[in-house]
Amino acid sequence: MAALAAAMSDASRMKILCALMDGKAWTATELSVIADIAPSTTSAHLSRLLKANLVVCLAQGRHRYFRLYSSNVAALLENMMGITFQVSSPSRTKVPKELLRARTCYDHLAGEIAVKLYDSLVRNNWMDSEGKELTVQGQEKLLQLGINIDAKTRRKKCCPCLDWSERKFHVGGHLGASLLSFLKVMTGLKESLDIAKLL
Repeated sequence: MAALAAAMSDASRMKILCALMDGKAWTATELSVIADIAPSTTSAHLSRLLKANLVVCLAQGRHRYFRLYSSNVAALLENMMGITFQVSSPSRTKVPKELLRARTCYDHLAGEIAVKLYDSLVRNNWMDSEGKELTVQGQEKLLQLGINIDAKTRRKKCCPCLDWSERKFHVGGHLGASLLSFLKVMTGLKESLDIAKLL
């Protein structure tokens, strides 16, 4: 407990942790702006937070993003905020509106709709909470929709893929590609349609 408290005892590190309370993943550069400290200082603080298992680092291509280690860390911070101060408005990156709603990430769906779809798959127990495995129920439901992901491929059946605008996960792997193909046929990806409501 003393080691954990020591890792959280710096004001700049607390600013970083509070910024990550939005559930999204942020780059070190973005966190340095939020914490109002130099990038080199931010790297040192993130290293300390990583060592204390308060944050994790996600590599997406050549980019590195940081997010809270777990919901337990978020719950701890939330309790501390309730005692000490009110949460300020979360920072938001400026992303072109036309890319926010729906786009592709390689061969799978990305953007707001894709994140809602991922959340819906987990919430409805079609996919495990880590986004790495389909449940038996999920496999059955997908087959009912005509989506069979048992095709022979070296690719992962499903995996979480970090969305660069939402900073949350969307569905990647073979399932992600299969869902995009299915939705193109079924909806034409009309912007007005909330695909998550299909599930």
